[in-house]
Amino acid sequence: MPKQFEMDAKTFKALSDPNRLMIIETLQNGDKCACKILEELNIVQSTLSHHMKILCDSGLVESNKVGKWMHYVLNKEAFEAARNSLDDIIKKIR
Repeated sequence: MPKQFEMDAKTFKALSDPNRLMIIETLQNGDKCACKILEELNIVQSTLSHHMKILCDSGLVESNKVGKWMHYVLNKEAFEAARNSLDDIIKKIR
């Protein structure tokens, strides 16, 4: 199986959960501390960790530890690659 298919599958899996979509929306304004994401989404730390692992493994989100907290930011290049993959699929079915 081509590597691109594996990466696309990880990306689309990451985008297939409402909690992860809400996390992505909260990160659209830039870097955010996990503590702020927890407050905004009213979820527990273990739930956030689960979703952030999937988002980071997909490459859509990047993490950086600052003090005791993780900070997260969207990876614009990964979103562009996801859009390109969808565009390729749409072109082929037209």
